[in-house]
Amino acid sequence: MEFCESRSFVDRFDWVVDWLYPPRCRACSRRIEGRDAEYFCFDCWAHIRLISHPLCNWCGRPFPDAAGDEHTCGVCLSRPPRFTAARAWACYPREEITDDPVREVVHKFKYGRKVSLGKPLGRLIVLGCREFLDGCRFDLIVPVPLHPKRLRWRAFNQSLLLAREISRAYRVAADPFVLRRDRPTPPQTQLPEDERRRNVRGVFSLNPHRPVEGKSILLVDDVYTSGATVNECSRVLKRGGAREVFVVTLARAV
Repeated sequence: MEFCESRSFVDRFDWVVDWLYPPRCRACSRRIEGRDAEYFCFDCWAHIRLISHPLCNWCGRPFPDAAGDEHTCGVCLSRPPRFTAARAWACYPREEITDDPVREVVHKFKYGRKVSLGKPLGRLIVLGCREFLDGCRFDLIVPVPLHPKRLRWRAFNQSLLLAREISRAYRVAADPFVLRRDRPTPPQTQLPEDERRRNVRGVFSLNPHRPVEGKSILLVDDVYTSGATVNECSRVLKRGGAREVFVVTLARAV
């Protein structure tokens, strides 16, 4: 009886909070009706394509044929990544689709400086990539760093905010000072794939005061596009003695 009364009080309290501060969709800002659609409204959820099997067992690229088996994709066979495996929560459209919910929320997060999105988006990674994260057995979480110039402009590192939510969920430290971005580069989104690899070559270095030798690293970024950035970071970490590097991102360009 006491439990039922307590439960009823919690439900009434939640109703009052929702009435005073109605939850809004993180993408379109419309009011969310019902708690089952947490973070996004039903219309936006309907347009979000989650990463699902089958996919490349190396880079996590989803295959169009849902009936096929998982295997290594042609890109990874021709140019093997430096990381052990990569996974993402949802698909990110390569085309400039303005009404895509994932694109909208990522742009709000990064360029609209909506720091408050870090927590819900980080939780979506934890929930959506649970199977992958549970199997990684990582010792340290490392966010992809920003150059100090861009960090001053944005005022926060979006990858670090995502990494902190994974850190809370798995009780593994997230260290933003392991990797350094030594020189500014043009945004990767403006470059073709070959130039993206050249753009980040030699950009990152390892902090000598943050040794990674023998450690299993979870590298965190917001969007996996060509994989050039996380691959270069992985190369630096492996060269510094990391045992293996896993990659997890909020979204993956398809």
